[in-house]
Amino acid sequence: MAIKNEHSLGRRIRKSAVSYAMMAPFMLFFFVFIVLPVLSAIVLSFTDFNMLQSPHVVWFANYQRLFTADSVFLTALKNTLILAIICGPAGYLFAFLMAWLINEMPRKLRVLLTVIFYAPSVSGNVYFIWTYLFSGDSYGIVNGWLMELGLIQSPILWMTNPQYNLTIIIVIQLWLSLGVSFLSFIAGLQGIDKSQYEAGAIDGVKNRFQELWYITVPNMKSMLLFGAVMQIAGVFGIGDITTALGGGFNSVNYSTLTILNHIQDYGSVRYEMGYACCIAVILFIMIVLTKKLIFRLLKW
Repeated sequence: MAIKNEHSLGRRIRKSAVSYAMMAPFMLFFFVFIVLPVLSAIVLSFTDFNMLQSPHVVWFANYQRLFTADSVFLTALKNTLILAIICGPAGYLFAFLMAWLINEMPRKLRVLLTVIFYAPSVSGNVYFIWTYLFSGDSYGIVNGWLMELGLIQSPILWMTNPQYNLTIIIVIQLWLSLGVSFLSFIAGLQGIDKSQYEAGAIDGVKNRFQELWYITVPNMKSMLLFGAVMQIAGVFGIGDITTALGGGFNSVNYSTLTILNHIQDYGSVRYEMGYACCIAVILFIMIVLTKKLIFRLLKW
């Protein structure tokens, strides 16, 4: 029986040889740039490695240090969870609703608005706008406006004040949430067969919201799944915006420090690569567990 199964497997492989050949480049790149770095990070997380000397195995010392002696990590964990809990679901729903509304518009207007809303997520100078808006002197637009209205007497240091900076970053991250997920939702909406809406009207669907719930959402499961994956990865990987606007690991009282910033600090500044890999492994586990939880909630 085992020999027969082996022959059957061999025949299936030979029959699908072209398909395997077409998949090979992707699988090679996936292994080299995704699987191999993850496995390397897991191995190095159990070592003391400074990039100048050979790694020295310390077993669970890095993890013990992370959870018992690194209070800064706990601050980074708190900030990351706050950003993830708020920006994750809100950004996901915002991207879907904007895609749904834009999809109802005429084609030329739809294309124009898609470009306008998507452009900030790929623009390299997007932070310049917010830096100018929340500049900590009287030349900042928000400060100037509030002083003109008499609401404040002196400029507020928005991005260095722990009372405001994380809230501002949340607002900016929500604005930037119209990225790849937004485009996938637009594509999914465009791919729905219009005749289903006509059939729904005959079966008793009475308004656009019923169309959304009973027809649109079921037809977009794959796109909604993809958007959820991208959103999870995006919110847990927040780091550039906190560094550019809030200072990241240089922020006051670590008020905008995220886990990714903590990894950058130990990996790129201190060159404690073993410890940086330890933090990265914890972040990876958080992303995987959150993804499984979201899939279970969405029943996918």
